[in-house]
Amino acid sequence: MKIVVLDGYTENPGDISWGPLEALGDVTVYDRTSYVESPLIAERIGDADVAVINKTPISRETIDKCLNLKTIAVLATGYNVVDYEYAKAKGIPVQNVPVYGTDNVSQYAVSLLMEICSHIGAHSDSVHAGEWASNADWCYWHYPMIEVSGKTAGIIGLGRIGTNTAKILRAMNVRVIAYDSFQSETGKAVAEYVELDELLAESDFIFLHCPLFPSTEGIINKDTIAKMKDGVIIINNSRGPLVVEQDLYEALESGKVAAAAVDVVSTEPIKADNVLLKAKNCIITPHISWATKDARERIMNTTAENIKSVIDGTPVNVVNK
Repeated sequence: MKIVVLDGYTENPGDISWGPLEALGDVTVYDRTSYVESPLIAERIGDADVAVINKTPISRETIDKCLNLKTIAVLATGYNVVDYEYAKAKGIPVQNVPVYGTDNVSQYAVSLLMEICSHIGAHSDSVHAGEWASNADWCYWHYPMIEVSGKTAGIIGLGRIGTNTAKILRAMNVRVIAYDSFQSETGKAVAEYVELDELLAESDFIFLHCPLFPSTEGIINKDTIAKMKDGVIIINNSRGPLVVEQDLYEALESGKVAAAAVDVVSTEPIKADNVLLKAKNCIITPHISWATKDARERIMNTTAENIKSVIDGTPVNVVNK
């Protein structure tokens, strides 16, 4: 079994082992290949049986050139970088890692909210800069401090991650409401389902935990923002295109949205001219909600299990059945 990893660095910058994959065959790892369509992708796959990717795209042109492919294994949950329908037509399963970082992403989402509400990093920086030592008062603060207890959080997308975020928020005495096209008993146990307009109108904090579908792309836009409370806080560590960034920028500048924190943007890596880089009260982090060592080890192990299932003739976690 010949396995080629096309963009392995973000999964494993050197702190975990490729051993689970190496146990299955001959493994070649490239730290980076390309995040846009390139002839180099097919060249590097060559006659490999397995292409392992994270964000390197696999197009129909690449599939047509790589005649020995038996599976495409994605080191992530999202698989939109693969032409999975064409792969299906060619009899090539596309496998993902459906569950690996629920706790991490929820933890990070609430951490983003807490950074907005408490400004811990900024105040620590000010102390290290000497401001407390030279201050006339025994304490000071540069930003309004926001108490989350008693507030209402609206979660758009109450799947595994949204449900977990709801549990954390409820433990902080936050009322949780949710909008999701699919309602579950698990969701009802942690949140009150409402229509989207009600969620927009009632929420002090809005969390995006929904997948990126045509129906959710741009769900945060000038029209939905207009329905929100003045001074709302928006958290997005799901998918960048859920937000119309120009509209969020304008809402931040006007104060309609008091603050936002995003771990994802429309194009990644972020472009130097992304409008959110100049927005007021906007925290931006580089898509790292998922990236604890524990989570990456789970990704590695599940990917190995996915590939082994193909070897055994019973593929699992196939997204293009």
